[in-house]
Amino acid sequence: MFNWKGFICGVVTSATFGLIPLFTLPLLSGGMNVPSILVYRFLIATVLMGAFMAATGRSFKVSRKEFFILAGLSLLYIGSAVFLFWSYHYLASGIATTMMFLYPVFVALIMITVFKERNSVWTMLAILLAVCGVALLSWNGKGGGVSWTGILLAVLSGFSYGIYIISVNKSCVKDMSSTKLTFYVFIFTAFFLLLGTGLLGKLQGVATPKDWMNLLLLAIIPTVVSNITLVAAIKAIGSTFASVLGAMEPVTAMTVGVLVFGEPFTHTTALGVVMIIFAVTLVILSPALEKGYRTGKFLYITKVKGIHPNIVPYH
Repeated sequence: MFNWKGFICGVVTSATFGLIPLFTLPLLSGGMNVPSILVYRFLIATVLMGAFMAATGRSFKVSRKEFFILAGLSLLYIGSAVFLFWSYHYLASGIATTMMFLYPVFVALIMITVFKERNSVWTMLAILLAVCGVALLSWNGKGGGVSWTGILLAVLSGFSYGIYIISVNKSCVKDMSSTKLTFYVFIFTAFFLLLGTGLLGKLQGVATPKDWMNLLLLAIIPTVVSNITLVAAIKAIGSTFASVLGAMEPVTAMTVGVLVFGEPFTHTTALGVVMIIFAVTLVILSPALEKGYRTGKFLYITKVKGIHPNIVPYH
């Protein structure tokens, strides 16, 4: 039967991660630069996760091999954000964001070609719908020049995030608890960001209590919560499905933009939302659809047994 726990974790990941603009835009409008926001975001998240682990008596112990794998995961995590922000200097933001959200395609292709995961027509259709939906949500209607440098950077952003998702499920840390894995990714991310920002002399102070509140909420909701549920989703339903569910993130961001910041809701936006919801629905129904497709029989989803062939079970 369908793994609802993994699905719910994937949706929570997208919903919370999509709230980044809610807490980031007030900080940007107040004059804080992006490097400083990222440093404070992950420093606070690291402290919160460390305090939680200590309070609940969880072990901080990792092996030497795990230590270096976790450091590598944090570099992939940082790389995705850095490449995306860098691409904005060369591409219109809508085009860059759309290309970054090609990461479900990269995940699916790598899982099929490298790890010999079964190719499902329904999964590929869901990926196609998700990418098209994100494209419609991201397109700002203003066009903009296309730069091969910008395209390469945006694709590298999506590729880095896709490799991160796969590595969580396929490396030696796959059996590590979600809490411990997330804590170490945070602490390495905070360290690397602080080192880079400090060397560039771009670290700013926090001006007001309101800024501290936004940074705290940014660290808790779209950082701690979203990353813990992401790891849980990857372990429960596999890298491919978790990446497809990530397409819900721009829907959340769009909803915040419309309801909080008064951004327009157009027919194109509505079509993008419908396509993404349809893609997620395909993910839910795919076990029944795939079994029916192979047997040539119509099956109710309640009669489906076992796990979908595309799902990598967590042992």
